[in-house]
Amino acid sequence: MFSSLEDLIAPVSLERFRAEFQGRRPLHIPANEARSKTALLDWNAFNTLLGQTGIWTAQTLRLMINRVPVPASDYCQGAQSVGGPVLRPVPQKVEVFLNAGASAVANEVQSFNPMIAQTATALGRAFAAQVGANIYCSFKGVQAFGPHYDVHDVFAVQTEGEKVWRIYENQIETPVDLPPDGPETLQWLEQSRGRLLKEVVMKPGDVLYLPRGQFHDALATEGASLHVTFSVTPLYGRVLFSLLDNAAMQFPQFREYFPPADQDEGRALSAHLMRLGKLMADLVSSSAFRDEVAMAQERLVPRPVAFNLPLQTPPQRYKLTGRPFPRGATADQIAYDWCAGQGDFSLEKMLAEFDFIPPHKLRRTIEAAEAAGALVRIED
Repeated sequence: MFSSLEDLIAPVSLERFRAEFQGRRPLHIPANEARSKTALLDWNAFNTLLGQTGIWTAQTLRLMINRVPVPASDYCQGAQSVGGPVLRPVPQKVEVFLNAGASAVANEVQSFNPMIAQTATALGRAFAAQVGANIYCSFKGVQAFGPHYDVHDVFAVQTEGEKVWRIYENQIETPVDLPPDGPETLQWLEQSRGRLLKEVVMKPGDVLYLPRGQFHDALATEGASLHVTFSVTPLYGRVLFSLLDNAAMQFPQFREYFPPADQDEGRALSAHLMRLGKLMADLVSSSAFRDEVAMAQERLVPRPVAFNLPLQTPPQRYKLTGRPFPRGATADQIAYDWCAGQGDFSLEKMLAEFDFIPPHKLRRTIEAAEAAGALVRIED
């Protein structure tokens, strides 16, 4: 549907969005008649999705009435799947609750619909982020969630009906965890939201951006409403600890034992920690570690899926020549190490193996190895 972030936020420019709104404040983008955004999901497409009973579980299809979750036992029954027993929503029971005004929340639908999938990929690429997509179906006067904030940025696209979003003045600074569920948390959210900042009436084709931590709630005031929410979650500082764990073990200094804290009145331990701290600072600022972070970002970005059956594409095969591989960046060396262990391989298998390296970069890596004489193409 949208091949880029620019398409989604048009007519607002990307430069203005990043300078004025990203991570800072909400942005309401009224429908752009030049390019309708309502085609992302209509009632027919949503009804078709709901009818595919085999894809839903009690976790992925939730029902809410006036901020209270409907117990899974009230609309689901046990079923046997390939992976074992699961709780599956019963269509007839779901319909009873929807007719009574319950809201339906369809979670993790980013791969269920081609248009939603394309939009998720575009957002993932723009923010180097993990992107999820949820569908919200609600009816007049029945609210699914009270005032709350999210730990990710939100892009909401209204596709059917109208919904009023209330945006409050307060914003939690860079949250990464939600408070625990419970009545005390609900009371705290009500008290912490602040005064009403603005009300936004979302109409078909409108887009609303909310930075993480922004307090808000929403309510359908007239008829039925349908919207798709995209959650955008880039990496942040916490990931450094897991990446450093792998990288640091390559250095013997990080494998040495610590001296006892009481040795030499603690001076030995302090000196040891200072040496490790300097080494860690050098490691984090290195180009090799930057490449590690870049690959971790790439792992998050959803790749578009496009099968072309019954067409079968012949594999493009390569074999080793015994000559050395050229020197390259961290990603290149990882790919070359893999090649060296294969003997012969197909480019298609390599592209599938390395979901954390962009395909166009892998192709350049192989071309460089061909030019250096380390690989030769196997002709049929």
